[in-house]
This record gives sequence, structure tokens and C-alpha cells, in this order.
Amino acid sequence: MKREEVEVIKKRKTRSDKKRDVKPTISNNLKNCVYRLSYITNTPVKEVVEIICEKGLKSRNVMEYLSQYFRRDFHFLNTIYFGDPTKESLQRKDRSRDNERITTRFTQQTFNEISRLSNALDVTPSKATAILLEASIHNTSLLNAFVKRYLHNHIEDNRMKELKQVLKYINQDNPYQEEISWFSLLSWILEDMKESTYNVKQAVKKWLEKYN
Repeated sequence: MKREEVEVIKKRKTRSDKKRDVKPTISNNLKNCVYRLSYITNTPVKEVVEIICEKGLKSRNVMEYLSQYFRRDFHFLNTIYFGDPTKESLQRKDRSRDNERITTRFTQQTFNEISRLSNALDVTPSKATAILLEASIHNTSLLNAFVKRYLHNHIEDNRMKELKQVLKYINQDNPYQEEISWFSLLSWILEDMKESTYNVKQAVKKWLEKYN
């Protein structure tokens, strides 16, 4: 194979693997929540949005919720959600001067799924991303999974076991009728240790030492 042909193949491979930039416009409240998640998990905002949206695309609960807005049919696993073209498009809804644009990136495969969703919703991929992010971040179990995944990847096994015991104790016979999530627990720990300059790993360690 000629050198020129090898270089062309390499360039094509690079282009096919390259992520697609998407810039959804979202509310300030949603943006603040994303930035909060970014801060407490020490994860870039772009990655937070990407991960949350990818989880949302795989969540039946999220798709069930979004199906009420479908104007065209949408296939999800073994389910077909029938669209209704008489429904109002969400493209021009929730426009406000307080809304702001953020940037994220998706693999081509994820972008294709976003495009399928945007077709069902009858909106642009950017708008579909904003709608998906909003729906996904309000799904408690999905948000919980995101924070728990982060902790599993950054906290030692013995610390993780201790945190699980703390969470179990807090939620056991809770008189306030509310369940404390991993997100709430991590936020609580960081708030309690805010005067320190610890990273998350160190903060969890110091917090557990403080109360043990």
C-alpha cells in the first residue's frame, strides 16, 4: 500500500472517531446543577453532560417521560412509542433571557441516538440534548448512579463500604420520609469540609475519621 493511501486511511479514522460538539441552551438552574455536579465529582462540565445524557438515552424511565412529547414514532429496545404529529413542538418552548448555552461532546454513536430522539421530538439535536439533560438529571436513580460510579472509581473499597454503612444508617427508619442519595451525601461531606483544601478522596477520608 502506498504511503499516501495509508495517510488517507489514518485521516479518515481520526475523523470517524472524533467527537461531535453540541451546544444546548439550558436554564440557569439546570446549568448550576451541572456545574455543582462537575465540582463535587471533579469532572469537566462537558463530560458531566455527556455522561448524564448517555445514561438518559439508556433509561426506560427517562424515555417513558419524554414519550409524552413525541411527535414521531420512537423505538427504544423492544418498545415502540407512537408519536402524535398534532402535539406542539418543544423547539420554541422555555425560551428565556436567563437561559445559557453550554458545550458538550458526543461520540458519533451517541450523536446518532440524539438525532433519533430529536426526530421523534421534532426539534434540533441541540434542543433534544437540552430536553434529555433536563429529564435525565431529574431522575434520582440516574443521578445517584452517576455519583456512586464516581465514588467507586476514586474512593478505596474500605472507604466505600464505610460510606454505604453511613448511607444505610441515615436512611434506616428516617423520620423525615425522605431518602438521602449519594449525591446528597457527597454534597453534605464537601459542605462540612469546605474550610479545608482537600480533594474529594481526602475529604471523604477526613470526614469518616471525624465521625468515627
